[in-house]
Amino acid sequence: MNLIQNIGAKTIAFIQALGATVLFLLNILMLLPQSLLRMRLTVRQMYFSGVMSVLIIAVSGLFVGMVIGLQGYTQLAKFKSADVLGFMVAASLLRELGPVLAAILFASSAGGAMTSEIGLMKTTEQLEAMNVMAVNPVARVVAPRFWAGVLSMPLLACIFNVAGIYGGYLVGVQWLGLDSGVFWSNMQNNIDVVYDVANGLLKSLIFGTAVSLIAVYQGFHCTPTAEGILRASTRTVVSSALTVLALDFILTAFMFT
Repeated sequence: MNLIQNIGAKTIAFIQALGATVLFLLNILMLLPQSLLRMRLTVRQMYFSGVMSVLIIAVSGLFVGMVIGLQGYTQLAKFKSADVLGFMVAASLLRELGPVLAAILFASSAGGAMTSEIGLMKTTEQLEAMNVMAVNPVARVVAPRFWAGVLSMPLLACIFNVAGIYGGYLVGVQWLGLDSGVFWSNMQNNIDVVYDVANGLLKSLIFGTAVSLIAVYQGFHCTPTAEGILRASTRTVVSSALTVLALDFILTAFMFT
């Protein structure tokens, strides 16, 4: 009976947290007109969450593409099909690896930083001071960071994809000797703009929404202590990674099957 009770309690707590997160998202969406009037705040947060993550995204994409190129060439050469390496690298990155890995890296860097920053403002009672001055902290602090993450994620995924394809080109063409024209022509002839590129960008947009929502929610509702901020940042990274992987399966089932 204790096991059943614990499972039921955790299930109810999960449903309650999910409902609170959805209500928090609706609150942010209702403040969209105010966010449009404060685009300078959103652009500033895009610099901190997006531009500051470009380096780690590009370097990670480069090495991921190099690994895919090396493994793909090794396996395709067994079947005399190494010519399709370019298509395989591009399809793997555009459909799956690019949006997923970029979102997880974004959650680890920018997502954790968002949670810590908002949590620190709550701990130092800056959010309460805004309420006293009749300033909505959700509109002033949370919404710009949320929209910055949503807008930055597709751009970071594109950077990851470009770096990954170039990494596959370096390994396949420059190192292993595959013909450059064959590499690019197979990619151009088989990659579809809507089926591959657009669906990948849609994935990254949804992932960015999920990661940004989790980050700002955990920061806004964290316990106002140093330990509470640390736990909230950890929950942000773990929850974002699991959410991205779960959403990836659901979106792939709808888009590519």
